[in-house]
Amino acid sequence: MDIKKTYSISELAKEFDVTTRSVRFYEDQGLLHPTRRGQTRIFSSKDRVRLKLILRGKRMGFSLSETKELFDLWDETLSGNEKQLLLMLDTLDRKRAQLEQQKNDIAQAEMEMDTAEARCREALADLQQRKRKQTKATTKEPESTEQK
Repeated sequence: MDIKKTYSISELAKEFDVTTRSVRFYEDQGLLHPTRRGQTRIFSSKDRVRLKLILRGKRMGFSLSETKELFDLWDETLSGNEKQLLLMLDTLDRKRAQLEQQKNDIAQAEMEMDTAEARCREALADLQQRKRKQTKATTKEPESTEQK
């Protein structure tokens, strides 16, 4: 006997550390398809796997529309197809290129921050040195011009 496991919205939200609002949003976007018993949403194992894939895709930089496109291609067949796999490979290539660009941008930003920090530290040191000299000059007592 095949017993199909089902999940409530709160069970999925808790398991994947997301809000129930997020789960409802993914449903509204057509990514999840729970059945309903009155007002209660009943999520299947397939919905659970899809939620896991949605969140994984988000971490990899996939948009929800890209994820939906991949799901739609998968739904056309029982086990996916060449078109889906080629799309996935193309999407992964684009995401990898975006990440490389972001890494380069971050490295450039860090270099600019290092330069700005060095200039600030140098200017602060010069300012503090001038301040010390000025303080010494104003606290020095004038020497007496009278000789005994």
